[in-house]
Amino acid sequence: MDKIKKYQTIIVDFLKEYAKYPYQNAPEIEFQLLTDYEHNHFQLLSIGWEHNKFVYDTIFHFDIKDEKIWIQKNDTDILVADAFIAEGVNHKDIILGFVPEPVRVHAAYSVA
Repeated sequence: MDKIKKYQTIIVDFLKEYAKYPYQNAPEIEFQLLTDYEHNHFQLLSIGWEHNKFVYDTIFHFDIKDEKIWIQKNDTDILVADAFIAEGVNHKDIILGFVPEPVRVHAAYSVA
């Protein structure tokens, strides 16, 4: 399996596993997994109604660019980069896209 397909599989498996659990005890909220294998964009959304309030949030957003996984959004307390490393992703192939570039040099992951 080439690197891109491996990373796509790791990302989608991670998102599917997360989506198995109910949204903050609100059964009216569903998770929607958005996958764009051609352009390497992957998101997990929460959508629905919770106590007369409409919920529409991006929980996770990942991209693959230049054979590296960009963590664009993580709206949880899960250490996603560590989960990816546990699945075989090299730490130098992970970029924290939501962190300003000058600060990334202090992370244990790739800068770009």
